[in-house]
Amino acid sequence: MAGSGKLRQRIQVSGRPTFEYERLQEDEHTDDVYQNPNKRHPIEQILETERASVVVVAALTALAFALRFYKINHPDQVVFDEVHFGKFASYYILGEYYFDVHPPFAKLLFGLAGWFSGFDGHFQFENIGDSYTQHHVPYVGMRALPAILGSLTVPVVYAIMKQSGYSTIIAAFSASLILFDNAHIAQSRLILLDATLIFFMSLTIYAYIRFQKLRYREFTTEWFGWLFATGFFMACAWGSKVNGVLTVATVGIAVLIDLWGILDHRRSPSMDYFWKHFAARAVGLIVIPFIIYLSFFWVHFALLPISGTGDSFMSPAFQETLAGNDMLMSSQEIRYYDIVTFKHKDSKVFLHSHVERYPLKYDDGRISSQGQQVTGYGHEDSNNEWQIIPTKALPETGRGRIVRHNDMIQLLHVNTNTVLLTHDVASPLMPTNQEFTTWPKDDTSRYNESLFQLVLLDGHDGEAWKSKSGYFRLVHGVTRVSMWTHNKQLPEWAFRQQEINGNKNPSEKTATWFVEDIVADETGQDPKNRTGPQPPKIPKKMNFFRKFGELQLLMMQHNAGLTASHPYASGPLNWPFLISGISFWTENDPQKQIYLIGNLVGWWTCVVALSIYVGILGADLLARRRNNDPIPEPVRNRLWNSTGFFFVVWAVHYAPFFLMNRQLFVHHYLASHLASALIAGAVLQFVLSETINYPISVESPSMRRRKSQYVDIGLKGPIIFVIFCIAMFAMFVFLAPLTYGTPGLTGEQVNSKRLLSSWTLHFAAKKTAEVVT
Repeated sequence: MAGSGKLRQRIQVSGRPTFEYERLQEDEHTDDVYQNPNKRHPIEQILETERASVVVVAALTALAFALRFYKINHPDQVVFDEVHFGKFASYYILGEYYFDVHPPFAKLLFGLAGWFSGFDGHFQFENIGDSYTQHHVPYVGMRALPAILGSLTVPVVYAIMKQSGYSTIIAAFSASLILFDNAHIAQSRLILLDATLIFFMSLTIYAYIRFQKLRYREFTTEWFGWLFATGFFMACAWGSKVNGVLTVATVGIAVLIDLWGILDHRRSPSMDYFWKHFAARAVGLIVIPFIIYLSFFWVHFALLPISGTGDSFMSPAFQETLAGNDMLMSSQEIRYYDIVTFKHKDSKVFLHSHVERYPLKYDDGRISSQGQQVTGYGHEDSNNEWQIIPTKALPETGRGRIVRHNDMIQLLHVNTNTVLLTHDVASPLMPTNQEFTTWPKDDTSRYNESLFQLVLLDGHDGEAWKSKSGYFRLVHGVTRVSMWTHNKQLPEWAFRQQEINGNKNPSEKTATWFVEDIVADETGQDPKNRTGPQPPKIPKKMNFFRKFGELQLLMMQHNAGLTASHPYASGPLNWPFLISGISFWTENDPQKQIYLIGNLVGWWTCVVALSIYVGILGADLLARRRNNDPIPEPVRNRLWNSTGFFFVVWAVHYAPFFLMNRQLFVHHYLASHLASALIAGAVLQFVLSETINYPISVESPSMRRRKSQYVDIGLKGPIIFVIFCIAMFAMFVFLAPLTYGTPGLTGEQVNSKRLLSSWTLHFAAKKTAEVVT
């Protein structure tokens, strides 16, 4: 509350009922009061001039550029995920197809930055610590892109607060939380995606606020301009990183709330008025952003026409659109009695068998068939070879000997002369799935259990089975289980190889295999000689929307599949408190390191502000329940509507991570941290001032002029701001060696930087216990 010590008094306006619709929904138009702006504190009057605001934002921007470009050439080595995103930039320059879980927009920008900087794409960013200078990589130009965007985020935060009606000092306070933050600075100085995401997320918030401020000048050119700008920036955030979709969700929630208000009969006498608003938002915030998002992928595909590292993730039809793809160049029709090797599409293990048998009894007491082991093996071996045996009469020659979609076949393990079989016996590791084993070829007593249906993915009747490109599922003819594998290894009795079992879902998508190689035909000859000379193969065409849909599905699947443990992974509950960071890079000799960690002063301030905000809302609800109004109506509306919007941004960019099972790191919180900086500014103004700046929305020409009031935080605001900036800057400087990776630190100095015991810093001095004599 303000320092005057007086209770906030609600100002009554005669003739306006307390339950009036605008009182509940609008931010600017209830309990209007007159306030002479010249009666504010002189410092406040100076700071609220346009010239002062320009000076403040210019100073913030200049500092932001200075802090983010300081020694940006250090280290001259690959750092953290530059191994991925630098590599992807090189693929754009070389035109080689790759796969990644994130949309392509930010990576396209890195490719463009590399191209402008003279990068030829041949450095592959293989390992953290690889030298840029030795390979003549123009890495500074590529790092400059996120540094520019990260620097510009600071004035955007300032502009968000100013456009939302907060004072210059409060806007500068929120901006300083980003300006001096070590985590934001570290992320902005490297070839990483987060700076692009956060920049366009903040622009989306800014544009949406500008759009909302024009709600009384609806359907004007300016109104449409900010609507479409919101959609454009939102698409850029969405296209920068997979969690940019949370920005889309944030705007979606805000728009639904907005439309719900417009639907009220007191604002929309006719439904035509509502549908006009709905249609405008549907075009500006759904259709246009989706077209822009699609365009990122169109450019992505257009720039990557050559076979590359991402081929194996894609379907055969997709791979055959890439020039030089092995599937396109080497794919051959498979015939009966061919000897082949099978490989699992996802885990890349070969279907394998050997003479060793399953143990009679497993550790959990279950009994096996003691049959011959069938496993997944990750290396080439003669025990990976299987012969395709027909179950029908074949012609002596010709295309009648080709294996086709839905054929019923047997698979003969060449080295042991046994046929593949599955039966109603539990597999070693998964009691719910069936055991796979083999059975002597000459013993026909279990013939039916050795029959499998060949189901080609997206196959049609009569379609020929091909090596490389013929993805298939092998479905058991009797029990209808599909041959499947997973990453868990069998015990030592199976040499730690991968389990093969029968999945009860015959359409299981992960039960997908392909023929890696045709080893020999039935005569033992090289099958490459049976087709004769072939003309050069031209890449096939595939509909853009099919390619887009396939890639989107794979992105979601593989993003959810990033569940492996990581030494620097952390849970969402830890992030706001900076319980742990991430080691980005180390150099042993001078004991240098980059450790991603935020500015403790700023982050803990944001946590306190969030707690205060939730407490204020709770207290306000309780007070109003008891018919008390301790907060003036305009201030309350600003708290619930403006700060409430910031809270939605924070929550939507934070809460979903609690539902994810994938690897998570503290940098996933940076978007929410920016939103918490906005909340911190709003809470500080609530504490310091009895009044707010309003009206801030642009008036309609038909509206009567509204009465106004102004924020007056006096000298308290600048004093608090200066003290806070000194504390923030001091903490920033203290942690700077971990942010910039220079200078090197002694073991004792590293220990001193370890403000929390959970921070896992490198090169820390070992503490020795003193011996008491």
